[in-house]
Amino acid sequence: MAETKRYDAIVIGGGHNGLVNAAYLAKAGLSVLLLEQRPMVGGATVSEEIYPGFKFTVFSYVVSLLRPEIIRELELPRHGLAILPLESTITPLPGGDYIYRGTDPHETFRNIQRFSPRDAEAYREYGHAMYQMAKAVKYILSIRPPDPTSLHPRELMALLKLGKHFLNLDEQHMYTLAKLMTMSSADFLEEWFEFDPLVATLSASGIIGTFLGPRSPGSAYVLLHHYMGEIDGVFRAWGFAKGGTGGVAEAIASSAQELGVEIRTNAKVAKVATRNGRATGVVLENGDEFEAKQVVSSLDPKLTFLKLLDPKELPSDLVGSISKFETQGSSGKVNLALDALPDLACLPGEGVHLKGAISISPSVAYIERAYDQAKYGQFSEKPYIDIIIPSMIDPQMAPPGKHVMSCFVQYAPYHLRESDWEDQREAFGDAVVNTLSEYIPNLKNIILNRQVLSPWDIEQKIGLSGGNIFQGELSLSQLFFLRPSPGYAQYRTPIRGYYQCGSGTHPGGGITGAPGRLAAFEVLKDARK
Repeated sequence: MAETKRYDAIVIGGGHNGLVNAAYLAKAGLSVLLLEQRPMVGGATVSEEIYPGFKFTVFSYVVSLLRPEIIRELELPRHGLAILPLESTITPLPGGDYIYRGTDPHETFRNIQRFSPRDAEAYREYGHAMYQMAKAVKYILSIRPPDPTSLHPRELMALLKLGKHFLNLDEQHMYTLAKLMTMSSADFLEEWFEFDPLVATLSASGIIGTFLGPRSPGSAYVLLHHYMGEIDGVFRAWGFAKGGTGGVAEAIASSAQELGVEIRTNAKVAKVATRNGRATGVVLENGDEFEAKQVVSSLDPKLTFLKLLDPKELPSDLVGSISKFETQGSSGKVNLALDALPDLACLPGEGVHLKGAISISPSVAYIERAYDQAKYGQFSEKPYIDIIIPSMIDPQMAPPGKHVMSCFVQYAPYHLRESDWEDQREAFGDAVVNTLSEYIPNLKNIILNRQVLSPWDIEQKIGLSGGNIFQGELSLSQLFFLRPSPGYAQYRTPIRGYYQCGSGTHPGGGITGAPGRLAAFEVLKDARK
């Protein structure tokens, strides 16, 4: 017999934004049910033992953008959250040399100076300028996007406050912000630096998770988006959660449950129930029904609007806008279980350089050529790869003496021109391993197991439309009051009592928790009415 139960709020999806949303609603006194289709919560923020004894950070793998206010307000350290610093980035170069950027600014200066004294001096200035930009734009991460088309006094005041905030920037920083919002990451960085591999490594932050190349206009904003990450108040600080990114989800889930959230896994929602233009609850695939005054979807916009609802219930312009919302994934993931430590040809042996990131980005042209293949429906045979070795940071991720390697790969387009991912998955994995072997000669001999994930695989496993890790491109046409659609960027939907809180809403993707938190405030405003 189908089960029926009533709550104040139901949250669909147990990704980190859904968990954050549920926790804040419960903290305000609402009875909350969170429903997750998989056997575990976390969505893309999970750690799994895919190979015996080895724990993989399967999808997302680093932490930086998680909002400090969420960590504080949900008391996440008390629930087990520990973020370990990723202290460096090394870029191996084809000739056997390398660029190393670590926590010691003098060491970084000396390393860059070997290639360009001018760039070594500019690196300090660049860091200061980007710090100022991150500080300026950080403000929008904590606000609901105002509606520029509304004449409501509340919206006009929000726009005025936003304008005054940016008018406080001096002339030089205003120019820099305008460039970041419009330029390509490579073009922007070439105004600062002359050494091409340094430009390539820095510009790669502008293409992560997007279907853009380093020469694509708009990629400079993505660079800034990633620069806004902070740990303990330090901008551009990246970290690794103890236990992998699953440790983030587990800490938020623990906090949510302590606040009273009921979490059900293996509970896939088939549809949102509505009556007279209002959400009344949800129906699961197994027939169970749950009633609620408010329903919140942390799923991507296409699932939130076009699958969980009958599109006939929605305005035609919204249906059209969401149908065109760009969600084609461009990123793959290769996770490796290793019998020994990888040995870099450019810097052999164990060392602190293996506790940070390894960036396969030898030149801007290299990354742009990788993008060229993706544009025409092929995976990149020589891809950009961002690597970390989690077991060097948290030894519990692998058995003693063994290691795990997490490889984030660009580009792997969701749509392949002449084949499909079931046929091409292993060829893609081979391309990644072959590329890595040029810089890590012992790699092929120490691989015990590999997991290869294309955007299609990501869609199949966790339900992200198009396998897009940000639930939608971070392009200028899909940001702020346009995310996910004009008129519907304030977390509400045309269905009363039905809300959205995933990364497909402002301020976008990454492990931020910000959409979940901001949406919860809007739900609570309406609940008080």
